[in-house]
Amino acid sequence: MTKERFDKADSSNFKQKRKNFSEKQPSKKFHGGEKSETSGTFSAEKAAKPFKKPFNKPKFEKNYADFLPLCPEDMQLKGWNELDILLVSGDAYIDHPAFASALLGRYLEYHGFKVGIITQPDWKAPDIAEKIRAMGRPKLFAGISAGAVDSMLAHYTAFRKKRHDDAYTPGGRCGARPNRAVTVYASLIRQAFPDLPVVAGGIEASLRRLSHYDFWTDSLRKSILADAKLDLVLYGMGEKSILELAQRLRSFYKKHPELQYGSPAMQKARDKKPWQGVIKGINGTCRFIKTEEIAKLPENTVILPSHEDILRSPKLLMEATLASEKHIHLADHYLVQAIDKDRAVLVEKPSPRLSSEEMDLLYALPYTRRAHPRYQGRIPAESMMKTSMTSHRGCGGGCSFCSLALHQGRKISSRSEQSLLDEALKLSKMQGFDGSISDIGGPSANMWQAFCALEEKTKENGKKFQCGRDSCMTPNICPHFIVDQEKHLEILRKVKQIPRIKNVRIASGVRFDLALTQKKALQSYAGEFTGGQLKVAPEHCSENVLKLMRKPGMDKFEVFLQAFYSYCEQAGKEQYVIPYLLSAFPGCTDENMRELAAWLKERNWKPRQVQCFIPTPGTVATAMYFGECDPKGNPLFVAKTDAQRLRQHGILMGTAVHDGKDKDFEDTFYD
Repeated sequence: MTKERFDKADSSNFKQKRKNFSEKQPSKKFHGGEKSETSGTFSAEKAAKPFKKPFNKPKFEKNYADFLPLCPEDMQLKGWNELDILLVSGDAYIDHPAFASALLGRYLEYHGFKVGIITQPDWKAPDIAEKIRAMGRPKLFAGISAGAVDSMLAHYTAFRKKRHDDAYTPGGRCGARPNRAVTVYASLIRQAFPDLPVVAGGIEASLRRLSHYDFWTDSLRKSILADAKLDLVLYGMGEKSILELAQRLRSFYKKHPELQYGSPAMQKARDKKPWQGVIKGINGTCRFIKTEEIAKLPENTVILPSHEDILRSPKLLMEATLASEKHIHLADHYLVQAIDKDRAVLVEKPSPRLSSEEMDLLYALPYTRRAHPRYQGRIPAESMMKTSMTSHRGCGGGCSFCSLALHQGRKISSRSEQSLLDEALKLSKMQGFDGSISDIGGPSANMWQAFCALEEKTKENGKKFQCGRDSCMTPNICPHFIVDQEKHLEILRKVKQIPRIKNVRIASGVRFDLALTQKKALQSYAGEFTGGQLKVAPEHCSENVLKLMRKPGMDKFEVFLQAFYSYCEQAGKEQYVIPYLLSAFPGCTDENMRELAAWLKERNWKPRQVQCFIPTPGTVATAMYFGECDPKGNPLFVAKTDAQRLRQHGILMGTAVHDGKDKDFEDTFYD
């Protein structure tokens, strides 16, 4: 954790800093342009061309200087002749806090660093190294991300079929990023900039930080540190770790200018990476150490099963995954895992989660909330997120198939009420605003400002926080998980009172078992802030499957449905619940799927939001799939072959082919 900016002595200055920064950055308007077809670099000539096929959106002026630079021309507009940090992303650059390159780039810019971005570089182009070098060698490091989604998940369906679109690419076209994007981009950076520190973050790098099962090759893969030859992985939410990395390297080169790349001293030096010692010991990172160093690690280091051990006994992946979950939740110890006889991955303590003041500062930075004007063609994710607001991070659910437990964690970090009102006011004044806020939420909208009373109590008493639960929500809501959903509703109502704002929705959905604990809150969610459809995630109806998922039982969901429709009727509104459902989950049998299909048929529900389970890296459910065991190590049936998975999916969708044993059940009742 960096202390220059975030110690208690400085906390009182955050609001004044935010105000001063906003006063320096007048809001401006801009228009769209054209992106190079092959890389994240751009030419002024192409940028000057008008849209070939205008789409229905307001026209804005092209104020390129309002954005982080994508090319040398943008740097010149900002008066920069070099970069401190280069970010490389598998997504197009949308200057909105929901997107990592914008969020981290703006955050680093606020702290005095010059940040440039390369988006979706064409790894196949013969001159790609030259294009990457267009903005020059960054002084400090290059940071790589595959984008908002793991690149393999972005490319392939649950049945390994190629996807046809990509919401994070201009025109929505698929194929603008490579498979295993972090590994490919890291190779491009090393080719363009020898001996530059190369670090990676985001979902793909974060969840592959240790040995992990890879569904697309049906194999156990080593840490992405090895695959991509990275110097560092920044796991979880990376603001604090990336800032500390940048500040450490800046201080190092300020003290030792003779060690800058290309200096006479470095040209003669044998060690071309004098910065290696500088990047050690940063919370929220992991790196390679020698296996002989394991014995010298602090006592509060948990030794995980080695890569070779897991290869021999797949059930050990469950042990490693549960230890990783606990590591994120308790945030008080280290992890280490040997990947071969010489190397091990050391995982530092997680970065402390952001305080409310730190969250407020982060989301008050001068985002334009639009795609960079050099792009041509609509980027689907831009319109999806344009009027959304993040109220908090983290989710107490800890669902076994969800990556949030290993990326954001179960503890909640929330913004203040005033911060949300300020952002809503800015949104209402944007050109083209249609009067609707699509979402004020997070992983679950009704967890805003939730906190753990047990953690608060242990802090007050100066004791160590201990928690043995793997979910704050199941099997029952933890009595220490405190949240006032009426406060969330109050902020929604205050936002709705802002001039020009007509509607406020909660597109991120609510946790239905939590909503049931405050009936007045549920009544308000149903009557005031549901725009015809409310997203909830029961996932299944079979009790044994729900237990493995760490989801509440169907008795609670039934009560929720009755209450929701009753409140909608009282409000005189015809509204519907949209349930998210999963097929082929580890432990789920064909009989369980028939049970779910029958449950839906009784209610005359036709499944729409149905996902066949995909074992994504890092989750407990993926460890179940790979090891064919439950979290306690007991044997578990797993639908692994495509035929088994297709059949389970088909039972729910009414397309399954039967073996004739169950003649009384029709899988085609939706036809």
